[in-house]
Amino acid sequence: MTLYDRIAGLPLTISASDRTSRRREMVGGTTRVTSTFVLLAEDEFGAGEDVTYEAVDHEALPDTLPFDFAGEYTFDEFSQSLEAIDLFPTKPPEREVSRTYRRWAVESAALDLALKQNDTTLASRFGREYSPVRFVASTPVPDGDTTRVEETLTVNPTCEFALKPTDAWTTDTFTRLAETDAVRVLDLDGQSDGDGDSQAPNPELYRRVFETFPDAVVADPVVSDDVHDLLAANSERLSLGASVRSTADLRDAPFEPDWCSIVPSRFGTVRSLLETIEYCAEQDISMYGSGQCELCVGRGHIQLLASLFYPEGPNDVAPRAYNKPTIRADLRPSPLEPPKAPTGMEWKQLEFE
Repeated sequence: MTLYDRIAGLPLTISASDRTSRRREMVGGTTRVTSTFVLLAEDEFGAGEDVTYEAVDHEALPDTLPFDFAGEYTFDEFSQSLEAIDLFPTKPPEREVSRTYRRWAVESAALDLALKQNDTTLASRFGREYSPVRFVASTPVPDGDTTRVEETLTVNPTCEFALKPTDAWTTDTFTRLAETDAVRVLDLDGQSDGDGDSQAPNPELYRRVFETFPDAVVADPVVSDDVHDLLAANSERLSLGASVRSTADLRDAPFEPDWCSIVPSRFGTVRSLLETIEYCAEQDISMYGSGQCELCVGRGHIQLLASLFYPEGPNDVAPRAYNKPTIRADLRPSPLEPPKAPTGMEWKQLEFE
């Protein structure tokens, strides 16, 4: 029985739905907007977060949702019913990949509700236990400035990091970061997330990344003649993530990854997510979780999934406090201990958020 088979038949009743949006200032001077979809039935609710990046796509949804999700289903029946619903009814999304993000928000809300209505958890359905989650923090290094990394380490000396190297990183940048001995993932941002957003390969940057951080996972490189030999020599450190939305993306990958970054919202459907997790386990591909600057329940969902399937990986699922413009003095250290009695898809650590 597959992982998906273990939840597909869960009975699900929905009587109403709602949506709220949040807007927060983030580290790096950006503003993040997300929407939380809520499915209701009597005194229970399920929630999922739409991480679509463009604010206009959240603002385009009317206050009263034009979707009628009410009915009785199995979870799989509800998932299949979404194939016929345009979740962007007032305008096409700015980026086509946003349809996948919104689909995940609604499906994860439905799974959250179905688990609660059936008084069960993913851990019990899958025969697993929730484990403490090791996490790393993703933080900007603008123009090679390591100040944010160093300030974070002042508050949390054991913090580990997932960073995005750029051509603006200087010799001093590499030296300072290497001295921290805290860099665990380096995202070269060379694989498209579905809309052509990627960073062109720079052979010199690639060389410095691999040589300066010999033990770090290196994610999403571009495979080109200029860096082919370098990538081959470091194949056990290569990770794929931005382009992975199904098992097919791993089978057809431009290189054979030893690692895979699991970003649930990129899969759209719960089935595709679970199939990919199973495929990675079968192919001995190490996994770690990553997020998309969630502001609400979505952060807890990715922490919960990490707890079940890849708790010891360099999970880029740090509490939301790590993404705030001002560094707090009470940053929670890794690992995250699981809640004593989690319900549905919830993972509540609110006092540290």
